[in-house]
Amino acid sequence: MDDVARENARQRVFIDKQSPGAYRSFRESAAVVRSVAADAGLERILVELINLRVSQINGCAYCLSTHTTAALEAGEDVRRLGVLPAWRDTELFSPSERAALALAEATTSPSDATAQEAAYASARAVLTDDEISAVIWVAITINAFNRVSILSKHPVRPRPVRSHPAP
Repeated sequence: MDDVARENARQRVFIDKQSPGAYRSFRESAAVVRSVAADAGLERILVELINLRVSQINGCAYCLSTHTTAALEAGEDVRRLGVLPAWRDTELFSPSERAALALAEATTSPSDATAQEAAYASARAVLTDDEISAVIWVAITINAFNRVSILSKHPVRPRPVRSHPAP
C-alpha cells in the first residue's frame, strides 16, 4: 500500500468499531444464517465458495482474504479456488454448486432480471427450497459484510501462507 492509500485508509471510519452494537447484531444474524445453511445441508465448502464468489464480484479484498483462508481450512482445493471466477467454464463444480453460485451471483446483481430468472430456474432443478433459501441468505449476508469492509477500508495484512489446510 502506498502512502496515499495508507492516508486514505486512516481517514476512513471503521463502521464496525464506530457502531459496535449494530455490528454485533449483524454478526449474530450471520451466525443464524450459518446455522440455516448447515440445517439446509449446505456443506461449509459451498458456503465459502458463495462467500468468495460474491466477494470477488464486489471486489472486497478483506473478505476475499478471510474466506480464502476459511475455504482452505474447510478442505477446499486450491485449484478450484483459482478457477472460481470462471466456474461456468470448468467441470470442477457439481451441478448443485453451479446452481448455488449462479443464484449467489444473481442475488449480488439483482438488476439483471434475465440472469436472475435463469439462475433461479437452475437452482429449482437441483436444490431444495431450504437450500435455495440458505444460498440466498448466505449471499445477502456476505454482500452486506462486503459493504462494511469496503466502505471501512478494512486492511488485509500480510501473514504467512499455509500450503495445506490446518488439521
